[in-house]
Amino acid sequence: MRFQSYFNTSISLIKKYDGSVPLVHFLKQYFSQNKKHGSKDRKFISHLCYCYYRLGHALKELPAEEKLKAAIYLCNDEAGEWRILFDESWNEWSKNLQERINFLFKKFPSFSLKDIFPWQDELSGTIDATALALSHLIQPDLFLRIRPNKEKAVAEKLQTNKISFKQLSSTCLSLPNSSKIDSALNIDEEVVVQDHSSQRITEFLKLPANDSQLPTQLWDCCAASGGKSILAMDVLQNVQLTVSDVRSSILQNLKQRFAKAGIKKYNSFIADLIKPAFSIQHSTFNIILCDAPCSGSGTWSRTPEQLFFFDQEKINEYAALQKKIISNTIPHLAKDGYFLYITCSVFKKENEDAVDFIQQQFPSLQLIKKELLKGYEIKADSMFAALFKRVNM
Repeated sequence: MRFQSYFNTSISLIKKYDGSVPLVHFLKQYFSQNKKHGSKDRKFISHLCYCYYRLGHALKELPAEEKLKAAIYLCNDEAGEWRILFDESWNEWSKNLQERINFLFKKFPSFSLKDIFPWQDELSGTIDATALALSHLIQPDLFLRIRPNKEKAVAEKLQTNKISFKQLSSTCLSLPNSSKIDSALNIDEEVVVQDHSSQRITEFLKLPANDSQLPTQLWDCCAASGGKSILAMDVLQNVQLTVSDVRSSILQNLKQRFAKAGIKKYNSFIADLIKPAFSIQHSTFNIILCDAPCSGSGTWSRTPEQLFFFDQEKINEYAALQKKIISNTIPHLAKDGYFLYITCSVFKKENEDAVDFIQQQFPSLQLIKKELLKGYEIKADSMFAALFKRVNM
């Protein structure tokens, strides 16, 4: 009856949760208040809750109990001990996802893959809508970026600690999401926890790095957790870094993270970039890295509750916000400088439409490279990036 208890607890939590805080924080608070749950209990209950939201907007008309059963059936390759929750009306569990999908089509005629991710008309043009929807049924991998000259040490430590990994490139590792790496590796010193698509921003940064006029001033204008700043320093190396964010707490966290990463010399300031008038130390920069606030829709396979509670109107709100940030940061781009625009969104209004806006409003900027980085194909996040160069003043 233990798994029935997990199921009942998960249903109770799902009915209470309103999406106002990240699911991981909601569950953490619940478990801290209910010490009766051991580590295995927490693992199984959390898994069930995440399964429920992985179905997105599909089968929303069903009672929560029935939808959760459908989610468990789709999100797990085998029944295992979950079998106790299902009666004889459920088909034999297949390890093949498509066979499980076909069964749900018969059992629930209203079931549609399109309903998992319903805003398909809003997607960037190169996205496979069905593949994107299906990706939300799967927990993404954990990705590590090995920092310069740490390749040998990292591989040896992982092998010594018997942590399995796949080497996707000389600097990119893929690991099961549950991998315990904190005790084995020095995070931010030896490796950076960074999604595969985020690591591919290296491809864009190498273009300025190969420029005969090596950039000297780099501004990460929406620094957030600082992962892109550390990446830029590793790729470009001889640059003077400036970071900004609207939140002072972010800059304090960056101070600690940069210390671990060995970044000692940098400038930082608080700035609300949606307002034209903000104080800035340097008038112009050779590179502006704008990892803009966005819907985060390319990362929802990690945080499926955001998929479930997302309001479509937010797409327009984020697009308007991004245009303000673009308009207020590009004037600080130096002659022959580079502007790198990034989102972790799969929506056209936040991606290609932003590129069109830049080209229309700033004709001095030439588009060098743009790409939708389709992480959903390899159990990673999806991102969009576009690199521009100011060719005349």
